[in-house]
Amino acid sequence: MIQARGASGAGVYQGSKAYAWTVFALSFGLILSDYLSRQAVGAVFPFLKPVWGVSDSQLGALVSIVSLVVGVMTLPLSLIADRWGRVKSITLMAFVWCFATIACGIATSYTQMLAARAMVGFGEAAYAAAGAALLAHTFPEDKRSAVLGAFQSGGIFGSVMGVVIGGAVASQFGWRYAFFAVGAPGLLLAVLYPFFVRDYQVPALQQGASGQCVNGRPRFAEVFKHVFAARSGNFTFAAFGLQLGIPAILIAWVPTYFNRFYGYDPKKASLIAAVVVLLLGMGMLFGGGVADWLSRGRPRYRALVPAAYALISALMLFAAFALPPGLAGLVLLLGGALFAAAHGGAAVAMLIDVTNPAVHATVTATAVLGANLLGTAPGPYLVGLLSDVTNLRTALTVAPLMSLSAAVLFLLAARYYEADIAARKAAG
Repeated sequence: MIQARGASGAGVYQGSKAYAWTVFALSFGLILSDYLSRQAVGAVFPFLKPVWGVSDSQLGALVSIVSLVVGVMTLPLSLIADRWGRVKSITLMAFVWCFATIACGIATSYTQMLAARAMVGFGEAAYAAAGAALLAHTFPEDKRSAVLGAFQSGGIFGSVMGVVIGGAVASQFGWRYAFFAVGAPGLLLAVLYPFFVRDYQVPALQQGASGQCVNGRPRFAEVFKHVFAARSGNFTFAAFGLQLGIPAILIAWVPTYFNRFYGYDPKKASLIAAVVVLLLGMGMLFGGGVADWLSRGRPRYRALVPAAYALISALMLFAAFALPPGLAGLVLLLGGALFAAAHGGAAVAMLIDVTNPAVHATVTATAVLGANLLGTAPGPYLVGLLSDVTNLRTALTVAPLMSLSAAVLFLLAARYYEADIAARKAAG
C-alpha cells in the first residue's frame, strides 16, 4: 500500500499517479452515490402519494429536509473532519447516508421516511468538503482546478442518474427497491475507501517558541482566523456562492419556462431541461481543466478564468431570456448553461491555494455554506417572487445579474491572489 505523504506541490503527485487516480475514482464514485441517494426520491413521488395519502408539500419536504440538514451541519461536521481525519470521516459518512437511503426503502410511514431522509442529509453534510480537501492534497497544485471541477460534476451527473435509475427501478419492481438500488452500491465503496486511501498529515496552525509544533490538530478559535485570512479567498467565497445560484435557478425554473413560453408539454420541457442540466455538468467537468491550462506560469489566470466564465454565462443567459422564444434563445440558453457552473473547480482550488492545509475541509465547507446562503437557496425563491410580480421570463432575464456580480468579485480576488499564495507559503 502506498502511503500518502503530505500536501503535494506543483507537478508532484502524492504517492504516485496510479494512487492519485485511485483516490479520485473512489471519491468520484462516492459523490455519485451521494447525489443518487439525495435525488432518487423525486422519482418515487407518484408511488408514495397514493400509498400514504400525503400532500405535495409533504413530498417536497422529503427533498428539502436533506438540503436543510446539509446546510446546517456542513460546517460543524467539516470542522470535526479536519480534526479527526478526512478518510475516517468520509468512510463513516458514506455508511450513514447509504444505510439511511436503504432505511427509506423499509419505512412504513411518512414520518419514518422523513427521519431517514434527515439522516441522509446528516451523512452527506461534510462529504463534498472533506473529499475536495483530500483530493487537493493528492494531486499536484497545477491540476487542482481540473480535478476539483471533475469531482464536483459528480453531483450533477449523480442527480440525473438518481432520477433515471430511481424511476426505472420503481416502475419495474416497486418504489422500495428504488431506494435499495441507489443505496446499496455506495456501501461497497465505503468498505473499499479506507483500504486504498490514506489521509495526509495535518500541519499545526501555530508553533511554540522553539519553532516546534504545539499541536497537529487545529483549535477551533484558530480555524476561522485561517479560513478568512486571505483577501482573495474572501472575495472567492462570495463569487463562488453567487455564481452557483445560476445553476440552481436553471434547474428549478427552466422546465416551467419551456412549458409557459415555448409551449412544450411537460414531458418535452423536462427532456430539454435534462439537456441543460447535463451541460451544467459538462461545464463543471471541463472548466477547471481549462483554468489549470491557462494558469500555467500565470497563477493569476486561475482567478481570471472563472471571472470570464461568469461574464459569458451572464451575457448569454440575459440574451437567451430577453429574446423572444425561439431557436436563437434556446441555443443561447444551452451555451449559458455550459458556462454557468464551470467556475466551480477553479474557485475551490483558489480557496485551497491561499489557506493552511490544516483547515482545508473547513474552507470547502465554508464555500458550500456560502453557496447555500448566497446562491442556491435564495436564487430560485427570488426568481419566484419576481415572477409573481411580473412574469417568469422577466424574472429569469434579471437573474444573470448574480453572474455579473460574481465576475466582479472574481476580478477583485485576482488582484490579491498571487500575493496571498506567497504569504501562505511563507507562513509554512
